[in-house]
Parts: sequence; structure tokens; C-alpha cells
Amino acid sequence: MDASSRRALADTVGKVRARVQQIRERGESIGEQDTKATLIEPVLSALGWRLEELDDVRREYKYKSQDNPVDYALFVLRQPRLFVEAKPLSSALGYKCASQVLGYASVTGVWWCLVTNGDEYRLYNSHAAVNVDEKLFRTVRLSEPNEEDYFLETLGLIAKDAIGDNTLEALWKSQFVDRRVKSALDGAFRDEDGSLARLLRKQVPELSLAEIRESLKRADLRVTYPIVAAPATLALVPSLPMVASSSPRSAVRNPRIKPEDLIRAGLIQGPFPIEATYKGSVVTATIGVDGSVTFGGISHGSLSAAGGAAKAQVNATPPDDPAPATNGWTFWQYRDAGTEQLLPMDHLYKRYLELTK
Repeated sequence: MDASSRRALADTVGKVRARVQQIRERGESIGEQDTKATLIEPVLSALGWRLEELDDVRREYKYKSQDNPVDYALFVLRQPRLFVEAKPLSSALGYKCASQVLGYASVTGVWWCLVTNGDEYRLYNSHAAVNVDEKLFRTVRLSEPNEEDYFLETLGLIAKDAIGDNTLEALWKSQFVDRRVKSALDGAFRDEDGSLARLLRKQVPELSLAEIRESLKRADLRVTYPIVAAPATLALVPSLPMVASSSPRSAVRNPRIKPEDLIRAGLIQGPFPIEATYKGSVVTATIGVDGSVTFGGISHGSLSAAGGAAKAQVNATPPDDPAPATNGWTFWQYRDAGTEQLLPMDHLYKRYLELTK
């Protein structure tokens, strides 16, 4: 996406964001068709998709006449390349919203699916041989203006002039490999079979295996990756916190910053309540006076660990399975004492960085 196209997209996004805010401030509820017409289609048009041309866009698309239709199929060289599943603005996007269109895309040979309610956009790889949650490549919200660069960069990947190249596939492959390596490292750090302890004992033979195992239990071992960004011609990615999250709106910041740093800086006081909405469920946690994060009666060493535990509870993840990787700074929210508005913990992260410049 060149600079001119990106400016046009940014202008459209600004107008649609104002429309979303106006609808919500009025307490209005709009249906799927109005969501498509006023929120989704302007964005698709700004991405270069000619809504009036059947060679570009087919509405209510069916691969076979007996199939259930997809809201939009976007075409390149007369082949469908991306399915778009639209939901009303008030809809919470989750497993049920994505599973049907992903299954349909998989059998029809379409690799990419976008699920959106006109505010939140979730981009999935339908052919990845993993469960639905892990097919998610990126999720962004139009109503979060502090993430506009990341929003534009993400949507730029599905612009008409970008979807035909292999940028999206290359970014997915990098992220998928990183997720798998992180999962393997997390398993190694848990040292359930003792292999890591035995390996470490070769380096420190003066310690017993029991001492090394106890040390590993006390350790807060985490894996972090920088985000694999699209080429600079698409957009710049803002600096956001990351702990190797499956929710990929993150880039590397200083991983040493923890909730206790916010307490020492006077930005929060423990006990400090936080909450999140995940798959339509509201989960709550508390940051203690020592900076630990308690969720479900269990103290966690970080916001990300507590966020992963919260997701695991909502997903009913078996106890022996690893919790989903989570960026705690963007997952958890707090209620501003003055405005009562829910804000991401990342807001406090940024304030801390400003104070410590």
C-alpha cells in the first residue's frame, strides 16, 4: 500500500471510527445490514476493493448452489482469495463466529478469512492445521485510536494490491513458527520430565537435581519475540508490549517492567482490580500490594500469566495443557477513577515510560 492509499485508508478509518463512537454514545443497536453498509464496506472500498465489480467482490457468495453463503468473497484474477464474515456491531466475535466460515474456506481452497463487526477485525488462516483459536493471525480494533498504525498495517495486508503477493503468508509462517518454538520452550521450562534439570546439572555439577528443580520452580522464565512486521511500504507498527502473544498486536518493549514498577511509580495502589472480556465472558483479577496478579485464587507472577490462566478457564482448557499465550498489558483493563472508563493496562505502561524517560 503506497503512501497515498494509506492516507485514504486512514481518512476512511477516522470517519468510520467517529460513526462507531456516535452509535455507541446514542445507545443505538444496528443490525448486520447497516453494519455492512456504514462500517464495513467503506473500509473494504478504501482498501481498493471495487464493491460494484463482480470480478472483485461477490456478496452472499456460494461456491456451490446448495452451500450457505459467505457475506463477502474477495477475488483476485477471478479466484476467491479472502472470505469476509460480517456480524452486527454489538456482536462479540469468538469461536462460533469464526468456525463456520473457516471450515467453509478450508474446503473451498480459500486461505484467509476476515471476521468483523465493523469495529473489531479478526484475520484467520483457514488452512493452518491447528484449532480455531490458533488460526487467528491478528486481531485489531478500529475504535482504539492509539493503535491506529497497527490497525492500518494489518488491514493493509488484505488490500487489493497486497493480497496477491506472499507477504501475508510469509508473516503468518514466521508467527506460526515462533508460536510453536515458544510452546516447546514453555514445556521445557516446566521441566515435567526433568530433562532441563539434567541438562543444567551438567553446567553446575555442584548442585543436586533437587536443588535445580526447586530453583526452576522459583524462576519466572518467559519467551519474548519481536513482532514480524510487514514491509515498511505498508505502514509502521507502533511500539506495544509483547510476551510472545497469540494476540499479535504487540511489539517488543522492555520485558522487565512489571506491575510492581507501576506501584513504585505511584501510578496504582494495591490491591488494584483489573478485568477483561474474553469470548463474551468477563473475568476479573487483582494486582496485589507486591505487584503479583491474583486470578482464580492463584497468584501469578505477571499480567500475561494471569491472562493466560483466565483464557484457559474460559476455554475449559485441560489442566495438563499449556495456557494460551497472552499479552497481559493489552488483555487486562482497569477502570479510570475519574472517568469510570475502562482502559487497557497498556495505558499505564505508556504513562510509566513517560515518567521514566
